[in-house]
Amino acid sequence: MKVLKILLVICLVCTLAGVGGAVWIYNWAAKDLPGFKNITDYNPPLVTTVYAKDNEVLGYFYKEKRFLVTLDQMSPWLPKAFLASEDASFYEHDGVDMTAIARAFIANLKAGRTRQGGSTITQQIIKRLLLTSERSYQRKLKEAILAFRLENYLTKEEILTIYLNHIFLGAHSYGVEAASRTYFAKHANELTIAQAAMLAGLPQAPTRYNPYRNMHFARQRQEYVLGQMRSLGWITEAQYQEAMDEEIELESMPDPSWKVGAYYLEEVRRWLVAEYGEDATYNGGLTVTTPCDLKHQRAAEKAVKRGLLDSAKRRGWTGPLENVSSADMEAVLEQGPQDTESIMDTTRLMKAYVTKVQRDTVSVNFGVFKGIIPIKSMWWVREPDIRKSHEDVPNPKDARKILEKGDVVWVTVAKAPKEENGIWTLDLEREPKVQGAMVSITPDTGEVVALVGGYDFEKSQFNRASQAKRQPGSAFKPIVYSTALDNGFTPSTLVLDAPIVYANDAEGKLWRPQNFEGTFDGPILLRTALVKSKNLCTIRVAQKIGIRKIIERAKAMGLDTEFPHDLSVSLGSASVSLMNLCEAYTAFPRGGSYVKPRTVLSVKSAWGEDLYTSAPEVSDAISPQTAFILSTLMKQVVSNGTGWRARVLKRPVAGKTGTSNNEHDAWYMGFSPYLLTGVYVGFDELTPMGKWETGSRAASPLWVKYRQAVEKDYPYEDFTEPPGIVMVRVDAKTGKLASPSSAKEFFLPFKVGSEPTEMAPSRSGGGSGDGPVSDDDLFKQTF
Repeated sequence: MKVLKILLVICLVCTLAGVGGAVWIYNWAAKDLPGFKNITDYNPPLVTTVYAKDNEVLGYFYKEKRFLVTLDQMSPWLPKAFLASEDASFYEHDGVDMTAIARAFIANLKAGRTRQGGSTITQQIIKRLLLTSERSYQRKLKEAILAFRLENYLTKEEILTIYLNHIFLGAHSYGVEAASRTYFAKHANELTIAQAAMLAGLPQAPTRYNPYRNMHFARQRQEYVLGQMRSLGWITEAQYQEAMDEEIELESMPDPSWKVGAYYLEEVRRWLVAEYGEDATYNGGLTVTTPCDLKHQRAAEKAVKRGLLDSAKRRGWTGPLENVSSADMEAVLEQGPQDTESIMDTTRLMKAYVTKVQRDTVSVNFGVFKGIIPIKSMWWVREPDIRKSHEDVPNPKDARKILEKGDVVWVTVAKAPKEENGIWTLDLEREPKVQGAMVSITPDTGEVVALVGGYDFEKSQFNRASQAKRQPGSAFKPIVYSTALDNGFTPSTLVLDAPIVYANDAEGKLWRPQNFEGTFDGPILLRTALVKSKNLCTIRVAQKIGIRKIIERAKAMGLDTEFPHDLSVSLGSASVSLMNLCEAYTAFPRGGSYVKPRTVLSVKSAWGEDLYTSAPEVSDAISPQTAFILSTLMKQVVSNGTGWRARVLKRPVAGKTGTSNNEHDAWYMGFSPYLLTGVYVGFDELTPMGKWETGSRAASPLWVKYRQAVEKDYPYEDFTEPPGIVMVRVDAKTGKLASPSSAKEFFLPFKVGSEPTEMAPSRSGGGSGDGPVSDDDLFKQTF
């Protein structure tokens, strides 16, 4: 009996000691446990996706490539494959699987090394999100305690969703959606059993089992997962065999980022960082929609590239890239095209190796192809001289004076051969240093459908459409003339085109402004002054109405810059960005109000919450009548003036060229009721582009090439005449009503009550026109 009592006491002491020890171990392990409830607000680093129009992806921003998907957005085989591989009793345990731990312990003991793990999926989440990878008993106990707590806080489906989105699966891919795109070019809901099993084999060693690196090991691991699924009864024998027999074809879903629309994407990125910060932009999983139209964007990029290539050629030849021996030819050819894909793209520069030079042709190898460069394609080759245009220099007649064997040059394809493996006809090219930009906006909404900020985004990320400010030159004149129309001038007002000199007494300097062409036409109509872009007329108009009113009008139309308070402002001496000038120009096709350009339409959080929705920001600027008159006059800039290249569209389009001093900057602003497009061309540093490199020659061809590609997508539409406008035929010389004897006449719009009422004399000999400029005024303007 005494022995029994002693045994009972010993048992009680041991039990108490065991309980106490367990409590002590628990408290020791639970010490400094991190809070697990933040897992319930699961917010992992996610990919931000930027969409173009029609739900096409423009690009991604991320630090970890992870796309959030729910279980119902996955193939049903995916969760089963991962559970079979990692935690088959997931739905039976409370966070810790003692059976699995015991099984792993025995297996590792037999192997003499750590061969198998006993961690559940819940424990793996705890380890990845809350704890370190430290190998210690305390860390394992903490993991078990937190896993048990988490199981009592979240549902099994929620835990599994977190796991499948968070797990690293190699090849820079986090989560099953990113991995599906990386390995199979599919979404997670499109995977087969075989593909799901291959992904499920990756968590143990993502690099070792990466099928891109080692398909043999990946197949072994896939076979193990499929065997587990079969033994668990989750797939049939037939499904197992079919999955084993399925050929795995690896393919990565294309990433469109920084390809088509790279400058547009960068503009969106900068906006997102400014609005939400860098962390939200790269880790927030935002869904961003833009109005970028990829058809417009591709057309704009090709137009800008081709236009800048042509611009570079007009400045002359700077020589071959290098001259190498025939032994080095293969290295050059490896950089060229290896197939015919996109080879006909006239904006694609390709390196060619000169193999033979004759008087009329140059034979070359490029990539795996052979070609010839005819002497006629070298029309532009001359010694660079900004004082001369290519028209001032004879075309070269002997290719032997230009190239020699071994030269490496840039070429583009001019003509494909008629037979396979034939000889391609090529154009000699040079890579441009000159830069350019294009912005295309839908005037009614302000949506930017295309944006190009330079020749090559990879070489320069500086966006010349939105970040560069340059002098617009004569492209500013419509703003001056809109001010004049609201201050007593009409399209038929006579303005003197004659030399003028201004003295700056403070600086002791004289200013002698000139017309671009260096000629003077005497008294001409305001309409003609704008159509012919007469600087001297514009200065006289500005002097009459006052600089202050012009600056106020420019600001009222949305221009945001510092304006010089002198007459040079009328000739576009205030520096503006292309985007901002496009914003101001929207007042003309919109009938008087301007709209802010929009590159972002909406932003949603990773969970679909609306964070931002844009709407057109419209501000009244000028009257509908003034807007219509200016649009009509700028249509005549196209039909009769410097914008003549746009006539090829055979549609009602209005436009205005602009050229700054010494041909530093060239602009073309053109619009129709449905689309407004602006173009800028110039060097990043203030450098003359050369003789005749004006808005008409340097910028408008880019505009035309782009619009030719997209114009057919819009119905024919002219500018709508608002109430308060009367159309009148006027004598081209006097500005009075046209008479039967008028040698030339114009059909012009006037605000009701401002139209001329006096008939031109039967023998026009000058005379005054209606408006604020009298014969006496014209006489005074001479001095």
